[in-house]
Amino acid sequence: MKATAFHLATLKEAPADAEIVSHRLMTRAGMIKKLAGGIYTYMPLGLRVIRKIESVIRQEMNRAGAIELLMPVVQPAELWMESGRWEQYGPELMRVKDRHDRDFIIQPTSEEVITDIARQDIKSYRQMPKNFYHIQTKFRDERRPRFGVMRGREFTMKDAYSFDRNPEDALLSYRQMYDAYIRIFDRLGLTYRAVAADTGAIGGSASHEFQVIADTGEDAIAYSTGSSYAANVELAEAVPLIAQRTEPRQPMRKTSTPGKERCEDVAAFLGVPLESTVKSLVLATGSLSANGTSAAPTIWLLLVRGDHALNEIKAAKVPGLAGFRFATEAEIMVHFGCPPGYLGPTNLDRPVRIVVDRTVGAMSDFICGANEPGFHLTGMNWGRDLPMPVAEGEPGAVMTADIRNVVAGDPSPDGKGTLAIQRGIEVGHVFYLGTKYSAAMNATFIDEDGRAKPMEMGCYGIGVTRLLGAAIEQNHDDKGIIWPAGVAPFDVVICPMGLDRSDAVRAASTQLMEQLSQAGLDAILDDRNERPGAMFADWELIGVPLRLTVGDRGLKEGLVELTVRRGLVTEKLPLEGAADVVVQRLKDL
Repeated sequence: MKATAFHLATLKEAPADAEIVSHRLMTRAGMIKKLAGGIYTYMPLGLRVIRKIESVIRQEMNRAGAIELLMPVVQPAELWMESGRWEQYGPELMRVKDRHDRDFIIQPTSEEVITDIARQDIKSYRQMPKNFYHIQTKFRDERRPRFGVMRGREFTMKDAYSFDRNPEDALLSYRQMYDAYIRIFDRLGLTYRAVAADTGAIGGSASHEFQVIADTGEDAIAYSTGSSYAANVELAEAVPLIAQRTEPRQPMRKTSTPGKERCEDVAAFLGVPLESTVKSLVLATGSLSANGTSAAPTIWLLLVRGDHALNEIKAAKVPGLAGFRFATEAEIMVHFGCPPGYLGPTNLDRPVRIVVDRTVGAMSDFICGANEPGFHLTGMNWGRDLPMPVAEGEPGAVMTADIRNVVAGDPSPDGKGTLAIQRGIEVGHVFYLGTKYSAAMNATFIDEDGRAKPMEMGCYGIGVTRLLGAAIEQNHDDKGIIWPAGVAPFDVVICPMGLDRSDAVRAASTQLMEQLSQAGLDAILDDRNERPGAMFADWELIGVPLRLTVGDRGLKEGLVELTVRRGLVTEKLPLEGAADVVVQRLKDL
């Protein structure tokens, strides 16, 4: 292909709203154009990358036995009402009406549609296992679309759905998809981790995210320095940091702490370690009334160590706390008789359910709020000053649970090494759904014993367009994108110096183009007659892995120059055989 027959539209500056590297570079390289907030046109360069990513995904999905189909972007609301997600999904679900006033949605995912297909077509256990996938446009009405293709509203996803007769077979399908994802991300040349994750709005039990490691990632990943353990921080287990509670050594005292509302300020004021303080967070279950209170709310006091943060995902899994909200100040005043900043688990005006983090439950002589403005209690101890926390999972006045985020240096939950934290970009997710959708939508089959049973399902997604941004976040320098081999819009670019002035340069460039094309490489000849500096800058910005420079000076010695985009390392090659060297270099990348 010649550059003049293609469409190149690079920019020297990125738009002001481009917040992260991938957004800036994709815009400058002419790969995307913004149409509306979170909605982009994929220009020819960007679309070439998408198609190469899709090709890898298709090959590995087919290898794993999945069957491709194509489900509609627009789906009838009735199916979502059957599954219960019409009400549950939230404002991210784009709801529309047709001319007959019938409700539809613009799909963010396709569990309902594929379950409807399965219940129509799969009647017997002999028809399973089955795994269907498609690569299709999705839409999620993000409240604040940002970061270009990383958090857009319209995007392309590969989603697959497996159907099995029992949980054991379903987990085999899950493993097949997990292994296929490993092969996909390996072939795409990405550095990633597969981490245990929360199932979120999709539902189900087993769940793994595939996170591309990047400093700009929105997700925090905890991994062990001594084993293969890795999990999203939302799910990573926080083990107790105190092996055994010690006997009280201090008397309980009410201590003046004027104006010190934060644990950090209290610790500094009293000259004690932050780790000796306890943070109080007040949650509520029960809907709010117009005046900001609930007629009969259940108020919960959650306690974490002063240097730790509450994990809301974990908190929601405490029995009774599903669907919690943070209590209003009016509710806090009613139950604690004190505004936030000085709250604690004692001297309460009304009954409050108390949940303590595992580490807090093992603390002695700690500091907490006195439920009186300007005062904290020092020397607090369980059993003496407060009811003893019950064992985890047991009911009691003070319950124990894992409710905090892990931090770097925590012991690994598997007992091997310590935890480290790094940022990641979620590009894939596998779920074992069980019968969440099949039971709700009556997708049953006749098993070997002649009885009707709900199908066991799995769900497997890859963010195709998000992969573009993730790959760039991980592969760039101050000159532009550095595409991993195999997904770049072109494998190699030929940059002739003085194409319009030199018959020798024109002949050598044409020869190389023919040889590279015959070798199966995706090559482009830059025939725009740009200045060398401008030409090189464009292709370094676009990120083509290899560049061949052809000029009269080198040709006099029978040489051309090969530059590898990663590191911009240049070597001279004999013109004869240069194409073979390029093929080998590309394999080595």
